[in-house]
Amino acid sequence: MKHYILTCFLCLLMSIGKIHAQFTNGVTGLLHMPNAEMQRDGTFVLGGNFLSKENLPSDWWWGYDTYNYFVNITFLDRLEIAYVMTLVQGKPNTGYHWPEFTYGKFVNQDRHFAARIQAVKEGEWWKHMPSIVLGVNDPTTGGRSDYTDMNVSGNNNGYFNRWYIAATKHFETRYGELGVHAAYLYNKRTDYPLNGPAVGVNFRPNFDRDLNFIVEYDAKTINIGATYSIWADHFNFLVELQQGRYLSAGLVYKVNLLGGNNWKAKVF
Repeated sequence: MKHYILTCFLCLLMSIGKIHAQFTNGVTGLLHMPNAEMQRDGTFVLGGNFLSKENLPSDWWWGYDTYNYFVNITFLDRLEIAYVMTLVQGKPNTGYHWPEFTYGKFVNQDRHFAARIQAVKEGEWWKHMPSIVLGVNDPTTGGRSDYTDMNVSGNNNGYFNRWYIAATKHFETRYGELGVHAAYLYNKRTDYPLNGPAVGVNFRPNFDRDLNFIVEYDAKTINIGATYSIWADHFNFLVELQQGRYLSAGLVYKVNLLGGNNWKAKVF
């Protein structure tokens, strides 16, 4: 009984308390760029991250490091949906009437949805076929209860907006599994315009398939990082260096509500 209580406590601590880490859009991918991997049907994800200001849109509420947290679920075998909250600090002289004692403290959060659908599974129709995913992050904006406005251009709400198509193909090598990924991203933002290709690779060595090395060009910067999975892929840790310099890291907890082991896909 004591061991059961201790295990439950550790699960709660790891999934809620250690959220000091990683740039993420709350959905499956590499570090910043999307890919075409999917979680298993029925996989539920809870995660949180420390976000370096270098990883955020340049107009992100006057520039500072922050945190986010998210929930994510994959269902109908090909559909993944996430809800992401990013913490906002109070700042003086911005037109927002924050109480003076809140300056420099987290007083609000930016909220957005993300979704992706797998149009083609890897090896479907043809043994060399890559998997293909269509996705969107932060597609709407608006105020109060109205989030039907699709006009997220410029530099106001819709900070994390992006539309994309991504493809992924895996290869078994003598030393481990190599994943090759390509994507095209698009938005109409002025604070971080996206309209170009992204490419990346990941490698899981034979000596430890829970370890995953990642290198990517996310359509704006070159980033390197790694993830590590423990407890049958229930906990996933991520560390990354954007532009090889700016450190972020993250933690997610994954559980499959339909039972069985989780597919080794990562959330970024």
